[in-house]
This record gives sequence, C-alpha cells and structure tokens, in this order.
Amino acid sequence: MQFDLLIKGGEVIDPGGGHIGQFDVAIQGNRIAAVDHNIPADSAAQVVDAIGQIVTPGLVDLHTHVYHKVTFWGIEADPVAARTGVTTWLDVGSAGAYNMPGFREWIVKPAKSRIYALLNISSIGLTATTWELANLNYCDVDLCVKLMQLHEGLVLGVKCRIDNATTGNNGLEPLSRARIAAEQAQLPMMVHIGRGPPSVLDVLEYLRPGDILTHCFTGHDMRIIDDSGKLIEAAQRAWDSGVIMDIGHGAGSFSFETAEALIDAGHKPDVISSDIHQISVHGPLYDMPTCLSKFLALGMTLEDVIRAATIHPAEAMGMGDEIGTLKVGALADVALFKVQEGNFPLYDVFMNKRESKQLLCNTLTIVNGQEMERRPDGPVAPWIELSEAQQNLIAWGHTPGKLAGGCC
Repeated sequence: MQFDLLIKGGEVIDPGGGHIGQFDVAIQGNRIAAVDHNIPADSAAQVVDAIGQIVTPGLVDLHTHVYHKVTFWGIEADPVAARTGVTTWLDVGSAGAYNMPGFREWIVKPAKSRIYALLNISSIGLTATTWELANLNYCDVDLCVKLMQLHEGLVLGVKCRIDNATTGNNGLEPLSRARIAAEQAQLPMMVHIGRGPPSVLDVLEYLRPGDILTHCFTGHDMRIIDDSGKLIEAAQRAWDSGVIMDIGHGAGSFSFETAEALIDAGHKPDVISSDIHQISVHGPLYDMPTCLSKFLALGMTLEDVIRAATIHPAEAMGMGDEIGTLKVGALADVALFKVQEGNFPLYDVFMNKRESKQLLCNTLTIVNGQEMERRPDGPVAPWIELSEAQQNLIAWGHTPGKLAGGCC
C-alpha cells in the first residue's frame, strides 16, 4: 500500500498545477503524492469516491476576519472551512500590534485550517467596528514593523482601511504610514476602499506592484470605474504595474453593476475573496462557494473562478509552491464540490439580484491530508428568495439569522 488517501474519479480543476480533467489525486502524509489517471484503488489505505464531483486545491481566501471572541468582526474559521472548502485564511487587519500575540496563541495555534495575517497599521486592529485610524497615536510605524518582524512567516504584510468611516479627519496619513511600514518590512500592503473621502485616485498613488487593492468591485464612490462604467486610467495603470485586484465581497463591498461593467470589458478580478465576518456570513455573502457562484453567473468560467480562489491568492501570499495547487509535493489541501444545476437567486450588497444557473456546493474539505469534520450548525448558502424584511436587515447592516438549510 503506497498512499494514505486516494481521491478517485473526480473532475480536477487545478490551474496552478496544470491539471484540468479527470484525474485521481493521491496523498501521502500531508503532501500531494501523485496526480494521474487510473491510480489503483488498492494502492491507498482510504479511498474517496469523487465521481460526479469537481476536485480543486483547497480554496485560499485572501480577505477574511477570524479573530473571534476578541475583535468585533471575527468568526471561527474551522467550522466554516469544513463546509466551504477554504483551507487557507488570510486575516486582514483584525490584529494590530497590541493584540497580535493573542492572535497567534488563541487563533492560529488551535486551528486545523491554515491561518495567516496582515497586520493592521493601527495598533488596536479591528477590536471595535471602525474608526481604528481616527487616532494617529495608534498608527505607530516602528511598532507595526517590529511586530511584523517578530511574527515573520505568520504576518505577510500590512493592512490599511481607507474610507470616511475609518480615518476620521486624518485623510491619507494612515495610508502614508502603512506605506512606510510595508517598505521597511519589505512586505506588501493591502488597502481597503469604500466611501470617500479620500478619492480612489489618491489611494492608487500609494500602491506598488504586489500590493493588493481589496473591494476592487465596490459600488461606492471610491469605485474604479467612471460614471460610464469604464475602468479609470489610474486603476488601469496600477493593475498593469502589478497591483493585485481583489474582490473582498463582505457585507458592503461588492456590486453586480461594477462587476458586470469590468468583466464585460475583459477585466476579470485577479483574486476572488470573501471578506467573511460575523455580519457577511449571514448574507448576502454567506461563504466562498456562494461568492464564486456569483462570478459564474457573471460569465466567468469555472476554471477562471477556481484560479482566482486558489493559485492567484496563493501567489499573492508568496506561497504558490505550497498551497492553492495540487502539484506533487504541495501541501495536501483539497476541496470537493458538487455543481448544482437550477435557478439560484444571488445578491450583491445592495440586494440587487442575479439568477445563476449553477451553485457550487462543498462536500469535503481536506487539510494536511486529513478530512475536516463538518458541523451542521451555522448559516449556509441559500437558494431561496429573501423576504423584504430580510433584505432590509441586510441592507441596514444587521444580521438576519439563518435563511436556509444546508446546501448539500
């Protein structure tokens, strides 16, 4: 017997490893050992029947908030990972310098899924809902750099939320400090945009190749399209230079109108991420499979959608050889999905609806070669119509509770 686990008969979609089609995937220990046709079932101690399902690398979510029980936005990663196929989580800015040690001890160490972080330029992180940049005394460059260095390998960059709900009267000064911290630490920066001031044009001036503009398909006034729906020149220059355009759906940051204008013009996002947190997990985001299904409804191919949720975010994290791929030698993080066919109403953050003919539904999540236990509790993706009251609750930023039962 050669392998510990064999996933047999599935339709593999692995853009990072170049495996597209029907393959068997063999795991030995915590690594991918083989990807090939017709690997004998008796060569493995355990066999997973994947016939009729798609097999992908474990999803890599580039924008999440998982500092639960400490920060306002945090959810618990593992129960959601087990039912969504997300095996790697990048928590972006929940932790600041003051509470980064707790994030490592209480969140990262106990988790079965992989968790990394971007450190908030504000030392208090996202302990509260917002205004973390309103006091510049918390935007301590030296302390931020010191903590990034102390947690090297866990902290992969710096996060800065720039809009009128976070900065107070400080304008671009927190972003300027985040830029300095990123350069001193020689790490990338992720910048959140939403409602101005300042303007998106001002923000784009601070971005460098390898940096990440999250909420890039926002419908608010910091959006990267003009009134005619055309990509603005400054955003095109930034994109061409190597700035990474990341969705960060969340509860207030994804617009079908913006997405349609950009995708129809050939501007597909580099990365599709969830911005999952304690509000968005209840809708209209729900989870990564639901988010990915929205981009299928917008005309992206399944291969493109999986690429934007696996190898592209893995490369943005500097981990493209280890995660987001099923190539031999990579970490054995795998997700299985059924593609449900039907008519599924899906919503953006303004409660605009689009009908999707397909809905991705996770059936199995494997991290480090081990199956994750699925728990029945927690909100999951619905395919039912939302009531007017539920729509209003979501639009007002409240949590409407569970809207439907399990997907699969």
